[in-house]
Amino acid sequence: MRGTSQEKVDGRAARAQATRARLVRAAGELFVADGYTATSIGAIAARAGVSEQTVYYAFGTKKAILATALDQAVAGDDRPVPTLERPWVRAALDDPDPRGQLRRQVAGAGEIYLRAAPLLDVVRSAAPTDPDLGELWAANLAQRLAVLRVFTEALADKTPLRAGLTPETAADIALAVQSPETYTLLVGERRWSHAAWRAWVESTLLAVLTTLPPEPPAG
Repeated sequence: MRGTSQEKVDGRAARAQATRARLVRAAGELFVADGYTATSIGAIAARAGVSEQTVYYAFGTKKAILATALDQAVAGDDRPVPTLERPWVRAALDDPDPRGQLRRQVAGAGEIYLRAAPLLDVVRSAAPTDPDLGELWAANLAQRLAVLRVFTEALADKTPLRAGLTPETAADIALAVQSPETYTLLVGERRWSHAAWRAWVESTLLAVLTTLPPEPPAG
């Protein structure tokens, strides 16, 4: 029995989605392994098992593939849900305990960096010499800062910030401490554990942003 027109449309959409996912995965692996400049559309097509024309049809440009791969790595899925509406962000903002907020906030950022730090490093490294990636890096930086401003405003509502700090300057400090560059340096280069990075960021943000005493040692 032949399928209905709607079933055919749905089938084509599912195949197109699967192809896009395969291309994003292949491109992300190549960008991390070989760098952005050295990765060609042809190499992405070959790794994904499709024609170059399919890559152009699905994304148009190499930058668009990288942007999609980065968005999905940051989000953890391909759903169009803004970061500020993600459950981990809402849970951090809704936590009445400032320590709890910082703990959730850093945990969420850490999960993002586990997935996205290598691609973020690709974008950052290529940004100075590639205007397209310079724009992509600037956009990512602005997005991270916007999220951190929401976090520091919420933190200021729960506990006093250190003297002289505003939510805006607190967000700048958090941007530096809780950054993918620092994550890559400590975890990737210096071989810290992911847990050690989390503990350091939590304690550092607590100390430099708030007047709260250090958390007592466990036990």
